[in-house]
Order: sequence, then structure tokens, then C-alpha cells
Amino acid sequence: MSLVPAFEIGVWNAWIFILGLGLINYGLGFLIAKESMLSTWPDYSQKEQRLFGIFMVVWVAPWIYSIFLPLQLGSALFYPGLAIYLLGIVFLAIAVINHATTPMGKPVTKGLYSISRHPMNLSWFLAYIGTGIACASWIFLLCGILFIILGQILAVAEERGCLEEYGDAYREYMNKTPRWIGIQKS
Repeated sequence: MSLVPAFEIGVWNAWIFILGLGLINYGLGFLIAKESMLSTWPDYSQKEQRLFGIFMVVWVAPWIYSIFLPLQLGSALFYPGLAIYLLGIVFLAIAVINHATTPMGKPVTKGLYSISRHPMNLSWFLAYIGTGIACASWIFLLCGILFIILGQILAVAEERGCLEEYGDAYREYMNKTPRWIGIQKS
């Protein structure tokens, strides 16, 4: 990884990875169940609104940067990065299917949602980190880290909104399911 990021437009750039993320996140969900993928946004406080704005920049900026970021196909980092990215893609596909097949008016609690309350955030984090490793890009790695930190902070507002919408059913879900995979419920 060099301190100065690579900028070159090409066919074998990181946009291929980002295209996969976008197709799964948006295309798959809408193919299965259009209405269930139209989530409502929680009522954010002013501080949360500012953090959400930063979160959106951290989420979208890598999409733009990926157009100019060449994949490091011949490097030793490419295959480990690809493996982490593919793990993120598989998790994302499962989480999107779980979300899209849950009936309207019910909290999503099945599949990956039974072991983590925010599997899509974890999926995006893995995909960004994997892309950063495969492209030897510290900028992508930084975006992945910022994404998960901001996602952790904003998860509180999302859960607050789910509690308002689903009541005791969501409270029971929160009591038995950890926020993140691998982090035990306290």
C-alpha cells in the first residue's frame, strides 16, 4: 500500500466489487419483495442527523473512488482480500433475502438476523475491508473502519425506531440477539 492512492480508470478496477454490492443490496431485495425493502428511517436527533450525513459520505465515497482504483491482480493481497469481500457478499445476500422475505409489520429476526441485529452493516464492512485489501488501498480500509464505527453509533437510533414500530416483539428480539456477530449479549 502506498501513501499516495492510485487513480486510473480501467476495466479491472474496484468498481467491479462495488457493482456486486449494489446489485445484491438493491437488486436482489427488490426482485424478491419490493415493498419490504422500503425501510422507514428512524427519527434521528440533530447529532445523529449529522453523523448520518457523515455515514452516507463514508458509504458513497468508496463507490466513486472505486472507478479509479485498480485491482491488484498479481499481488499477494488480492486473494485474501477477494475472500473477505466474497464473505461479505454472501452475508449481504443472505441478510437481504432474510429482510425481503419477512412479512410487512414484523421485525426481521430470522436467518443472519437471529445471530446479529445488524448483519447488513457487518456485510458492508467485510466487503469494504476485502476491497481495500484486494486493491491495497488504505482509503478503502479507512472507509470500512469508519463505516462500522458510524454504523455502531447509528444502530442505537435504528433500534430505537424499531422499538417504537414493533414494541415488545423487538424488545424480546433485542434481549436474545447480540448487536454484532461474535459479540456476546451482556
